[in-house]
Amino acid sequence: MLQTRVIAPVANAHQAPLLIRRLLLSGSRYEKTREIVYRDQRRYSYATLNERVARLANVLSAAGVKAGDTVAVMDWDSHRYLECMFAVPMIGAVLHTINIRLSAEQILYTMNHAEDKFVLVNSEFVPLYQGIASQLSTVEKTLLLTDAVEKTADLPNLIGEYETLLAAASPSYDFPDFDENSVATTFYTTGTTGNPKGVYFTHRQLVLHTLAAASVLGSLDSIRLLGSNDVYMPITPMFHVHAWGIPYVATMLGVKQVYPGRYEPDMLCRLIREEKVTFSHCVPTILQMVMGAPIAQGHDFGGLKLIIGGSALNRSLYEAAKARGIQLTAAYGMSETCPLISCAHINDELLAGSEDERISYRIKAGVPVPLVEAAIMAADGSLLPADGESQGELVLRAPWLTQGYFREPEKGAELWEHGWLHTGDVATIDDFSFIDIRDRIKDVIKTGGEWISSLELEDLISRHPAVREVAVVGVVDPQWGERPFALLVLREGQALDAKGLKEHLKPFVEQGSINKWAIPSQIALVTEIPKTSVGKLDKKRIRLDIAQWKAAGSAFLSTL
Repeated sequence: MLQTRVIAPVANAHQAPLLIRRLLLSGSRYEKTREIVYRDQRRYSYATLNERVARLANVLSAAGVKAGDTVAVMDWDSHRYLECMFAVPMIGAVLHTINIRLSAEQILYTMNHAEDKFVLVNSEFVPLYQGIASQLSTVEKTLLLTDAVEKTADLPNLIGEYETLLAAASPSYDFPDFDENSVATTFYTTGTTGNPKGVYFTHRQLVLHTLAAASVLGSLDSIRLLGSNDVYMPITPMFHVHAWGIPYVATMLGVKQVYPGRYEPDMLCRLIREEKVTFSHCVPTILQMVMGAPIAQGHDFGGLKLIIGGSALNRSLYEAAKARGIQLTAAYGMSETCPLISCAHINDELLAGSEDERISYRIKAGVPVPLVEAAIMAADGSLLPADGESQGELVLRAPWLTQGYFREPEKGAELWEHGWLHTGDVATIDDFSFIDIRDRIKDVIKTGGEWISSLELEDLISRHPAVREVAVVGVVDPQWGERPFALLVLREGQALDAKGLKEHLKPFVEQGSINKWAIPSQIALVTEIPKTSVGKLDKKRIRLDIAQWKAAGSAFLSTL
């Protein structure tokens, strides 16, 4: 090991651990009167936020929650969730953000696996909780969250209703210092097979991630997205990687925050307009839902800046949003990375180029943010050159990456093989340090010995004026091994068949963008494309559906 110079501090020097509570204290110093808004039901200042976090800490402590215990939350995006994101880890407990869109069986598994001891349950999820309560092995008490007038529910070992308990609790709490490497949060990510896997993050990791995210979102002039005068509203669930960690950034800066509860298109659009929201983030499918809402028709979203992640940002969506006054910026991350890894940055050289070239970079995964090291790895573990051509698996190092999977050391060792976190994404890195995700390893299509990117095909197909939504997967072919298959959702009143799609893609073949064998020989026209619990294309489900359609000889399949 390298022998460096280390000087011991003086005896009375304070060693300040990186703890989440310091993020909370910053916001009220900057903007004490800025508001936290919940739908059209509640609004209060940052000074009140600090008091409410202290009240919640007192409620939890009185209920018996101790440092190291796991406290779970089943709620929509709310002011309550924001308060839990601070109060729970600030008393040394672990916050488990339950993905309420999983099946009841999967939720039961995650709660038992995480060893939840205390659960905050939104009244909408009481029937779901009642269905699994008898099988929960570690839960000791519950607490009701509700917007309704009725302040009670049939929950086992219920200690009371959230607002009632907070009103009776003290508005001050002496939050202690402790080891910054203590686990602060945990949640579960689903894969293609097996049970969901638990990822976890420490106070140190979350604070460093917050500082890095703030520096990128507010300091790079080419993409400046979030400053103290912006108004922030998440459209990524708070159960999904802490709403990408942005609530911690917004709170640290004292930004006005708006929480929409359940994602209802009309409510989202109303809040954007009435609260003058200027910054948010979401997956492509949610943006399409918002722009397609009846209340959004004719509305100018000018001034709204959005980060798109979770799925690839295609040019068609970028241009459609721009026409509505929305500035989109692509970013990249995953559950295991906390999540921010990279964000599009248009440097001086790109600014001097054409608008078309700038757009092509704005929709890529972006440049690694500060403190992130990204590389391309071959199957044998060797690193490939960052030349924009060499393709391999994107691997990462950063201070905030999950160090493993909770109680699954074998899967954690696989995640960190060769000392790098493996993303499962095929990518390139170019001279501008831009990461370009070509596909998921499991989604790359191999036809006749040649590799085809499903993401690239989806981007090109989406440019057809009749296509509202598209997903491409590889299906087994006896001659070529695999062939691309496209699912299409068409715009109202539009028509398209496999031959029409071939004509649309022919110019891209002639330009050299794709090879002719990348053109799907078969498509299906559907009214909806299956999505995962966080709004991504569910390609596992899509493959199963296609196999069933083919076996049944469905009439809506169109073949060249």
